[in-house]
Amino acid sequence: MAAPIQNHVWVGTETGILKGINLVKRQAANYTDVSSLTPGQEVNVMCWGDPQESEILIGCKDGTVKVYSAEKSKFTEFHDCGGGEGVFRGLGILDNAIITCVESGLLKVWQQGSSENLELQVGPGVRKMRQCDADRNKVGTGGKENDLKIWDLQRTEEPIFRAKNVRNDWLDLRVPVWIRDLDFIPGTDKIVTCTSYHQVRIYDPSCPQRRPVLEALYGEDPLTALSVTPDGMSVVVGNSHGNIGVIDLRKGSLLRALKGSAGSIRSIQCHKSMPLVASCGLDRFLRVHHLNDKELLHKVYLKSRLNCLLLTSRDKWEEEELVATTEQEVKDEEDEVWDAMETVVEKTPTIRQPVTSDSNAEDITKVSTSKKQKKKRKVI
Repeated sequence: MAAPIQNHVWVGTETGILKGINLVKRQAANYTDVSSLTPGQEVNVMCWGDPQESEILIGCKDGTVKVYSAEKSKFTEFHDCGGGEGVFRGLGILDNAIITCVESGLLKVWQQGSSENLELQVGPGVRKMRQCDADRNKVGTGGKENDLKIWDLQRTEEPIFRAKNVRNDWLDLRVPVWIRDLDFIPGTDKIVTCTSYHQVRIYDPSCPQRRPVLEALYGEDPLTALSVTPDGMSVVVGNSHGNIGVIDLRKGSLLRALKGSAGSIRSIQCHKSMPLVASCGLDRFLRVHHLNDKELLHKVYLKSRLNCLLLTSRDKWEEEELVATTEQEVKDEEDEVWDAMETVVEKTPTIRQPVTSDSNAEDITKVSTSKKQKKKRKVI
């Protein structure tokens, strides 16, 4: 049995298809049975199921959580995680439990083999729930008129941090709140958010004030997705117009813009150690940019509108490319050798058998008939 292809990026689509992309071999494949798709199977959220990245959890529109095994190349588990109203806005894994959060604000921790699940109300209008990579018991939530909250799943009575809205504007009017995405800055307790009002804000729970410690504006369109770079010094944000920018988290200034996108950005993820960032959206393209020189390294057309993506944390792509190139060169050499060989046709010996012609057979028959007539005449 052939070994499963090691994909570098996994994406979920509006049509409910899970797609895997190998960027070295430039191959993309569907891992969902297309003939049995329904509108309720739209993929809304995705996350890794284990640290080895051998399992992928997929949250669908109908409230089902599927588990796909990359080693077995098939879906191995299906969980009914319905509850609350709206689609999934966040998905996570805690030990053997699944964490889900829906738009109405119901956050649940589903324990396997147990009917007692932790339920938590984080407020209505949720647009994003994200789990902290450093502390798996910590999650952040936010949405429309639902400002940032940080929760400890071991102590769920009150959030460990509750953000406070900024002061009124120059007309003394309340500033609206609409968080679209958030992420934890590695190595610190800070959280960065982006809003539908093109704001990028940084919150520091260790600071006495609960208001943002830094705010920056990017463009004029709603920001829809973000991801913090591996060094924690900058954040990559995308908006509904297809613009992607890298913003300095220390000064709030725009460092560079990553061009090429044409539709609304739905998901962005930076690599854990390499200066790479993957993005996807409504234009049906997966793009991988280099963070330092802004170069578009990969661009893959995937035929469907893309909602979310997962980028592998493997960092030895060059070795994989070298192995793939070597295998291809060996295959090409073998093909050349076989093509250069002459085609040898083996002749099978034929056995000649005596064949009696029809004319000879008729003559023999006539002779035998005449002899019989002569015998009859003698008898008479």
